[in-house]
Amino acid sequence: MQSQKIVEVRGSVSRTALLVSADTSFRQRLAETLTGMRWKVREASGGAEALCYLEETVSEALLLDSWLPDLEAGDLAEQLRIQYPSLDLICVDETEETPGHARSVRRHELLYALRRAQTNEGPIVISMETPRESLLHRIAPRGIRSPHVHGINPAGSFLNRKAEEMPAEVPLAVLDNPLEEISKKIESLPGETLSAVNALRKNIAAPTATEIPGLLGKSAKMQALAQFIRLVAPRKTTVLIEGPTGSGKELVARALHQLSPRANRPFIVVNCAAIPEALLEAELFGHTRGAFTGAVQARTGRMEAAHGGTLFLDEIGEMPLALQAKVLRFLEAGELQRIGENQPTRVDVRILAATHQPLVQHVAEGKFRADLYFRLAVFPMQTPSLAERAEDIPSLAEHFLAQLGKDAPAKVFDPVALEKLTAHGWPGNVRELAHVVERAYILAEDRTEITAGEIYFT
Repeated sequence: MQSQKIVEVRGSVSRTALLVSADTSFRQRLAETLTGMRWKVREASGGAEALCYLEETVSEALLLDSWLPDLEAGDLAEQLRIQYPSLDLICVDETEETPGHARSVRRHELLYALRRAQTNEGPIVISMETPRESLLHRIAPRGIRSPHVHGINPAGSFLNRKAEEMPAEVPLAVLDNPLEEISKKIESLPGETLSAVNALRKNIAAPTATEIPGLLGKSAKMQALAQFIRLVAPRKTTVLIEGPTGSGKELVARALHQLSPRANRPFIVVNCAAIPEALLEAELFGHTRGAFTGAVQARTGRMEAAHGGTLFLDEIGEMPLALQAKVLRFLEAGELQRIGENQPTRVDVRILAATHQPLVQHVAEGKFRADLYFRLAVFPMQTPSLAERAEDIPSLAEHFLAQLGKDAPAKVFDPVALEKLTAHGWPGNVRELAHVVERAYILAEDRTEITAGEIYFT
């Protein structure tokens, strides 16, 4: 966790703002702009750290991100309103005013700095001689929205920022143990504030994988996977999803897309193992008419079709070496060249890739390009096998059974049937479980209860 950071500025010491966000890059941009406007700035990466700073010195304003790693932002906002009624509290996402809460006389400056940070515009520097009218002239025409703190989006302000403006890296400390340093900070708070923090923490349910679209399970491995998805989904970072066949790699990719700012844009899937090698390049990059035998008309490639959205390269380990070089070029330059065309085309696409193969071993054997591997594995993820999360088997089986019961009579498992399912090794993982449940549903015929006799494995 970052230690307290105080930026010395020229001008009145009454201009103090506390920036509370887990996004280091966003805080830095906001702090630079406010510093140039003669504000004194402090930064906190979590709610507990913010409360600790306020315990020392109350700020004139607090800009609050809507996702924090340790406290629920909405509950924290209500606590701050009660404990610090004179604090101008601004949530970076919301657009409506909240009646009755305190407002800084310089709120227009805060909103201006916030807009610049969200759009990644460079900081400004205002000297003591800068006329107030000049500052207002620079700010007013922008039509800045007036954020407030209610109705906070639980997914966080990351989702409302442009993907290309997201920081490319995730601090390793966050990935290793995101709450360890924050927990230490909480324990060091003064008694009254510590009690308030603990009261807020009681209202926060432990995050579950069911909060991630398409992902089910409460095992430790699934919770870790869900946390990684939340961290990287809002960014443009390339993700490599590794895991055994049938473990849900495409579900992870879809969740990353649905939780990103690109959710309303295309999600294109290319199975590199299902398309013949001779056609894969044209499928990805597209081609002009007459570019090769059989190209009777021009065709847009999958990469171009995914413009503004996400391209999921499934079974990337099956991609031919010659094509890997062209994909690497696209990742580095953001440009593609259709077969038969001389001019490159710029495309804004986020790349997600998946494989069940040991790519590190393939790199060592020369079967996969090392430079492409490291370019894909900016943020690697591992989907666990079903055997590694056996405690999730009953809930998954019941989920599949409920899905089958939507268009037919509902059925349930008896306890022995569930025990049989849990004891199996599941070499085919979740996909195999779904097939076994469907087969058992059919074999049970008109009976509403599925017994162990209807469950068998191929």
